[in-house]
Amino acid sequence: MEKDWIKLITTASPIEAEMIRQLLETNGITAVVLNKQDSSYRFGQIELYVHESVSATAGELIAGQNGLDG
Repeated sequence: MEKDWIKLITTASPIEAEMIRQLLETNGITAVVLNKQDSSYRFGQIELYVHESVSATAGELIAGQNGLDG
């Protein structure tokens, strides 16, 4: 990954990673999904990265979507 990008989430679900990426993109935050899963057996992780300048906002959006912010 390039400089100044932060891993925001790690998941085993490609659907979850894509839904979060779409949520962030809808709110004007560029997000990159890095799939590190084995292509045959689907074990491993998928990582979602955002630029560090928007990481706090992205975290709040994800927490709000999951109903964790009160």
